[in-house]
Amino acid sequence: MIRNAFTAALIACASLAVAQETYPTKPVTMIVPFPPGGVADIVGRPLAAAMEKTLKQPVVVVNRTGAGGAVGMAAAAKSAPDGYTILMGLSSISIFPVSDRINGKAPAYDMKDFAPIALVTADPTVLVVRADSPYKTLKDFVTAAKADPGKINYSSSGVYGTLHVAMEIFANAADVKLFHVPYQGGGPAVNALLGGQVEALASGPAAAIGQIKGGKMRALAAWSDKRLALLPEVPTFKELGYDAEFYIWSGVFAQAAAPAPVISRLREAVRNAVNDADFRLAMERVATPISYLDAPEFRSYWDQDARRLAVALEKIGKVEQK
Repeated sequence: MIRNAFTAALIACASLAVAQETYPTKPVTMIVPFPPGGVADIVGRPLAAAMEKTLKQPVVVVNRTGAGGAVGMAAAAKSAPDGYTILMGLSSISIFPVSDRINGKAPAYDMKDFAPIALVTADPTVLVVRADSPYKTLKDFVTAAKADPGKINYSSSGVYGTLHVAMEIFANAADVKLFHVPYQGGGPAVNALLGGQVEALASGPAAAIGQIKGGKMRALAAWSDKRLALLPEVPTFKELGYDAEFYIWSGVFAQAAAPAPVISRLREAVRNAVNDADFRLAMERVATPISYLDAPEFRSYWDQDARRLAVALEKIGKVEQK
C-alpha cells in the first residue's frame, strides 16, 4: 500500500514537471483591467502579440474593467495559479489594498497575491487641459483653483486610480481643492476632457501626446523629476515649486503561487517581447519609452513605489464613493 502510494506520488510529480516544462499548451489570457485607450491597453496589446512568438500560443487580451482597475486586478489575483491568466497591471495595483483599508473594507486582493514578472514602461503623468482652456500656464490653473475652491473639475480612471492619485498629490502640494469626476479608465477620462465634460486631466504621455501634438490639448506641467524628452517645453511641478512626483508604470504579473518554471517561462517571454522589433515600433508610435526590469529588479522598484503611494493615500484619506 505504501509502495503504491509512493509510486502514485512520483507519477503525479513527474506529470506536473512535464506540464510545467511544456507550458503553455493552450492560449494564455492577459487581463487588462481598463478599457481600450489607456496606458495598460496601449502597452498590453502589442506586448501580448510579441509574447506569442516565444510562448507559441495565443496571448488573448481581455479588458476586465471596473472600479478604476480593481475589478480586473482582483480577477487576476483569484485566477488559477497556473500561468494561463496573467495581468498587465499599472502602478494602481499598489493602491487598492491600501485604499480599501483606509475606507474600512477588506481588500479584494493583496500585493502578496502577485508575482512580478517584468516592468515594461514607466512614464510620469502630465497635467493637460483643452487647447481652448483659459489656463495657459500652471500659475493660471492654481490661481483659479485658489480663487474658487472645488470649481475646477478633472477626470480620472476611477476613484483611487493612478490618475486620481496623481492629481491629488498635486492638489495637496499646491494647497488647492479640485472636483474629481471618476470614469472607468484612462481612455474615457481623455474623452471626457476632449468632450468638455471636465476641465483637466492627469494623463500618461502615451494617451495624450497625439492630442497635444494635434493641438487639441495643452500640457501645463509634468509629474517627473526632470523635463520629458518628448515634451521639453513643459516644466515639471518640482521646478515650479510644487513637491509632486508620480509615474504610471506598466508591468506583467502572475499569481504568486504559480510554479517556478512557469514564472521563468513568462519572464523569458516578456524579456524577448520588449526586444521585439514590432513591439518597439508600436511603443515608438505612441511615444512610450520602454523601461524594462526583470523580476528581481522589478520587485525592488515595485516595493519602493508602493511605499511612496501609501504615504500619498494616507494624505488623500477616505473618499466617499457614490
